[in-house]
Amino acid sequence: MTKPSRDGEGALGFDPAERSGGSIAFIGVLHSNWAPGGAPKNLRQSREAGGGGGRVVIDAPYRDGLRGLEIGQAIWLLLWFDRARRDLIVQAPRHAHGPRGTFALSSPVRPNPIAIEAVRITSLDHGAGEIGIDATDAFDGTPVLDIKPWLGGIDIPPEPEG
Repeated sequence: MTKPSRDGEGALGFDPAERSGGSIAFIGVLHSNWAPGGAPKNLRQSREAGGGGGRVVIDAPYRDGLRGLEIGQAIWLLLWFDRARRDLIVQAPRHAHGPRGTFALSSPVRPNPIAIEAVRITSLDHGAGEIGIDATDAFDGTPVLDIKPWLGGIDIPPEPEG
């Protein structure tokens, strides 16, 4: 287990990857131009840098699940950030004033390294199971967990009362 590297960070004392509480089936892989040390920090930065050439390839048994998706449609892409640390529960991000809990950050460092990206389909080949996307900040070879349609009016939280 790696020790925290910044002042104020705190680790769990165990690696969540060593504990089992369920199982996940990866449904495919995301390909991109990004590699460790050279990826943008978020989707905004990725879009500003040209998008990263994101392409999702769905494994053959899951390709029928692409029916109904269309070019131009917005989707939620759920990814497994398999190269991210999993043991930090308090982090000291450079952009923040002081340490914050992992669940108050969008950092890829978390007990379950699940990432969610709102992206737009730019190309689609149902037979090959390939989906081109407008941007990603994920490394090439990142496992894909799921795809869900982004639904306007449903996927937008209500305004706070008051």
